[in-house]
Order: sequence, then structure tokens, then C-alpha cells
Amino acid sequence: MANTKYIFVTGGVSSSLGKGIIAASLAKLLQARGYRVTIQKLDPYINIDPGTLNPYEHGECYVTNDGAETDLDLGHYERFLNVATSQANNVTTGRIYLSVIEKERRGEFLGKTVQVIPHITNEIKERIQILGNSSDYDIVLTEIGGTVGDIESLPYIEAVRQLKWELGDENALVIHLTLVPFLAAAGELKTKPTQHSVKLLMESGVRADILVCRTEYHLSDDLRTKLALFCNVKKEAVIESIDASTIYDVPNLMLEEGLDTITLEKLNLSAKTIPDLKQWNQFIQRHKNPKQEVTIGLIGKYVELQDSYKSILESFIHAGAEKEIKVKVIPIHSEHIHPHTLESKIGHLDGILVAPGFGERGIEGKIEAVKYAREHNIPFFGICLGMQMAVIEFARNVLGIHDANSTEMVSNTKNPVIDLMEDQKKITDKGGTMRLGAWDCKLTPGSLVAKAYKKENIQERHRHRYEYNNTYKSQLENAGFKATGVNPETGLVEVIEIPSHPWFVGVQYHPEFKSTVASPHPLFVAFVQAAYDFKNKKNTKN
Repeated sequence: MANTKYIFVTGGVSSSLGKGIIAASLAKLLQARGYRVTIQKLDPYINIDPGTLNPYEHGECYVTNDGAETDLDLGHYERFLNVATSQANNVTTGRIYLSVIEKERRGEFLGKTVQVIPHITNEIKERIQILGNSSDYDIVLTEIGGTVGDIESLPYIEAVRQLKWELGDENALVIHLTLVPFLAAAGELKTKPTQHSVKLLMESGVRADILVCRTEYHLSDDLRTKLALFCNVKKEAVIESIDASTIYDVPNLMLEEGLDTITLEKLNLSAKTIPDLKQWNQFIQRHKNPKQEVTIGLIGKYVELQDSYKSILESFIHAGAEKEIKVKVIPIHSEHIHPHTLESKIGHLDGILVAPGFGERGIEGKIEAVKYAREHNIPFFGICLGMQMAVIEFARNVLGIHDANSTEMVSNTKNPVIDLMEDQKKITDKGGTMRLGAWDCKLTPGSLVAKAYKKENIQERHRHRYEYNNTYKSQLENAGFKATGVNPETGLVEVIEIPSHPWFVGVQYHPEFKSTVASPHPLFVAFVQAAYDFKNKKNTKN
């Protein structure tokens, strides 16, 4: 019998049903019962990773400690489980094919014809089992991107079929997530799309062990019986996944439906322990019953798509719950910010966050937002590009270096206060070549950030090519723009502050990637508190 159990989550009928949330919720319940759990995502696209994808195309690119650029679902996994993921937790078709082709070039297949079966499927199976073979986990959940029937997903489904046969039913199971739509004209829920989806899965040789049905309305007993009969599953294995007010409700909803119980039963694992969700439910209680409210403006370039800033939005939820403050985030497109629109766009805000991004579009709007926050003492938080915009703004408007810029925007600028990192100057490939992953940072004692972290040595995740230019450091510092976080090995400035301002912080790294339900990120917590204090002071004056 294999030591590690495997759970595969597939989807049908429609995309965006929430496979990642269902996988994360089940993993949370299994973890709460004492099992060591991790989740991985198999993405059917041919990109090696999402690092070169536009945020409009794929949402945010999530970064792990070991420097992997991954799917945003890994953010959900970490936020739910409070366990770090790695390169092994996200695999794309591009990475699979690249590995197989490299093996072929090295002559590893002994002159055989390289084919989808067995070579591609073998590679997929190896990737699925890397985490299970590490002995760190009792259960590995694998979410398969796309929907059953997609051409791109076929090798993954075939690999699941083979693995299930090789490992046995007690060591591997398939959860199929489908949609049970409500037809207003008929006034009823319809099961036919789910039946067809399950049939399509069976035609690929894979039988669903558990059916999770996304629905707007509760499933009746008769409807569950019908789905069980026609989809070849036990009635107790028909799980209702009704629309929830927040994704953080889903683990409790799945607990009520018995998803974890039927999973453990099918995997022949003990279900005696009652899931310990005390901390989780305390978080939900605080999140749903805030005592105060603040309004934060998120100044970005991709605000039309919420998923572009998914981790930032979730970090505000965690920090808000920690402080029992509802954080109302208003997305503001930086291209729409001009000197004459500043007051109407951001004058009413309690805090301003200038978000990460790439390229020159919308840059001047971000700089205007930074200036407004600095001059009006509004709490400011700049992340990655947002921090760099703060450097440019201060250099232009306080130091009087009017042409200060970043070489990312103007390659031949005479005053590159932000410049391409030295080790990036000879790199031509775009994918996976930035400064990525966790790096050390030493904080200045007594600084805002050191107070927030309650320590002076930290490690945070990065994703950038350009950096603070130390040539201008003494000028900036002498004018009151302090570098309060520095990489101890390279001297790269990671954090900037204006001590004379109530709360003005910029960070080169991405703190949002480390915020979880169990451990809200200290900088977001401090920023939310600063916004609340600013609002109170403003109201007292009025």
C-alpha cells in the first residue's frame, strides 16, 4: 500500500467554477483533522509558466519562496493551509513537453519514437508524485486546470486514469466539480449538463468517485438521488456547493456536506478526529462582524480584472479581520489620474496603495497619486513598482531632479533613480529570469517596518528586474527619504520610508504573497491601522 494518498480534482460543464477553492477547502478540512496535506495545480497551457502572461490574460502571477512563477490558485492553497508551496506545486504542459524534449535530445529514450503515451503521461505522473514521494505529506491534492473534454487536458486525464489503476482505489480518488444550472424559464435545476460531463470523463476511462455540484439553489433529495444513479456515484458522494458570500465560508459548507468524511472513507483513512476549525472560524467571525470601516484606493494598471491583484485584495481581508475593520478597496485606474482629477479620485480615501506592474502605461498617474499621498499625509503603501514610483516622485518634487525616472520607462534617462539590476543587463530571455523568490532583508531598528514586523531580519518574495539606484541614496536620505530595509549581501534597498509622514512605506518585494488567514501580513495590518487612525483624525477635525 502506498504511503501517500492522491486526490484529483477535475472540472466539467464550465470553467471558473472554483476547483481551486474546493481543493483548498477540502485540504483545509483534512489538515484540520491532523493530516499533512499539500495541493498542486496542473495547467494545460503550453507556456512554461505564467511569468510572461499579461495579467488580463491570466490574473496575477503568484511567486513561491523558491522563485517559481505560478498560477494564482497556489495563493489560495497557501492562504487556506498556511503552508508554503514550491516549484513542484505548479506544472504546465509547456514544462512537461520541455522536459520530455530535453530527455529526447539527451538520448534517454534509446531511439524510441517519443509519444504522448507513454512519454508525456509518464512525465505527468512523475510530476504528480514528486510531492508524495517526499514523505512530507499524507495526502496530495491535484487540481487539473481546464474542463473535461478540452483537447489540452486529455494527457492529464489519461495520466490520472493510469495512476488510479496503478495505485488502487484506496490510494487515489477523483472528485469531479460540475455545474447544476437553474433555468428560470423552467423554474428548476437541471442535471443534464452534469450527466454529460461525467459521461465525457468516463469515456476517457476515469470514473468520478465524488461529485461536487456548484449551484445557486439547494439540491433536493430527489435530485441528489437522480445524480447518484445517472452519474454512478453513491448518494452521499453527491456534494452540494452552493454559492457563498465569501470563499472562506466554503470549508464549513463542505464540512456540513461531509466532503471530508466521504473522502477519508474512500481512501480508507481514519475520520475519528473532528476537524479543528476554531482559529478559522474566529477569523470568519471577525471578518463578517467588523467594528469599523476604512476606504483604501488601489491604484493600478489592471484594475478591470480583480484577479490581477488577487493576493493584495485577500491580504486586506486578512488584515481587516485581524483589526476588526472592514477594508473597502476602491480600484482606481492609474491612467485616469491627472492633476485636475486627483481631488475627486483620491481625496476622500483613508489610505492609498500603489500596486505592482510592468511598463510605462499609467506611470504618471501613479506618480501623481504618490505625490498627493505624501503632501496630504494620507497613509501610503507602495509595492514593487509602487515603491519605485515613490522614489521617482520624491526625486522629482523634493530633490528637484525633474527628469528623474526609471530606465524601464526611459532607457536613456539622465537621472535613473531606478535602474536595471546589474545582473539583468546581459539577460535577453523574458521568462523566469527576473529576481524571483525569497530574499533576506535587514530592517532599521525603530523604523515603521521594524515595528510592524516586530523583528529586524525578514525574508520576503520578489519579482522584479529594476531596483533603487544607490547612487542617489545619500541625496534622498539627506532630504528625509530613508532606506529602512536593505539586502545584507547586495546592499539593494528593499524598503523606503518618510519618517516625517504619519505612514509612508514602499517595499521592493511582494508582501501580499505571504499573507494567510492564520498569519495576516504585518505590513498590511499596520497599513490598515494607519488608515483607520488617519480617518479618525480627519473626522475629529471635521
